[in-house]
Amino acid sequence: MQISQTMTKVVNYISEAFEELKSNVSWPIWADVQRYTIIVAVFSIVLAVATWGVDELFAKSIAEFFNWLKP
Repeated sequence: MQISQTMTKVVNYISEAFEELKSNVSWPIWADVQRYTIIVAVFSIVLAVATWGVDELFAKSIAEFFNWLKP
């Protein structure tokens, strides 16, 4: 009996969540979604390349520093 009540609560929660998404959420139009996706992808790539560049710069700097310390 307890499992049945729990499952009923879960199903009710999911159906209410879907109803909330359908009726109360304002969804962007498809063109906006595509534009925002491209913007996020471009900035993600730029940030990844910048992070890689800084990492390479620090790695080379540290390597040069330790080579300088070697007798």
